[in-house]
Amino acid sequence: MVYEALRGGLDFTKDDENINSQPFNRWRERYLYCIEATKRAEEMTGEMKGHYVNVTAATMEEMYKRAEFAKETGSCIIMIDLTIGFTAMGSMSKWARDNTMLLHLTVPATPPTPARRPTASTSGCCPRGAAHRGRPHPRRDCRRQARG
Repeated sequence: MVYEALRGGLDFTKDDENINSQPFNRWRERYLYCIEATKRAEEMTGEMKGHYVNVTAATMEEMYKRAEFAKETGSCIIMIDLTIGFTAMGSMSKWARDNTMLLHLTVPATPPTPARRPTASTSGCCPRGAAHRGRPHPRRDCRRQARG
């Protein structure tokens, strides 16, 4: 799929945010496959191509190991998941700068919830419970304006 997408005109493809190293899709084999597909697409199109490999892991040591492997196989860009935390993001950012690699931070999609509370766009401009406490409000269409 990576080769087809890149050959078809995309400049970059990326691992899914939630792909890590699952039994049906181990990270090392996936990196090799994706980088090989990227190189084939570059040769075929004559254009620079890339694939964001997800190096997110449970420990910094494992993330560094995956990032080093990605670099060794010819990847120009790696990605990490926001869920690793700020300290780990800073550490991976420093590693990427020191190793002349691009780093992409991805934010996993919010899981669906059965019911959502009304937001400002559906219930006026102010969050539920916010009172204007008798002061005039800058928006005349706010449904929560103080009634005088």
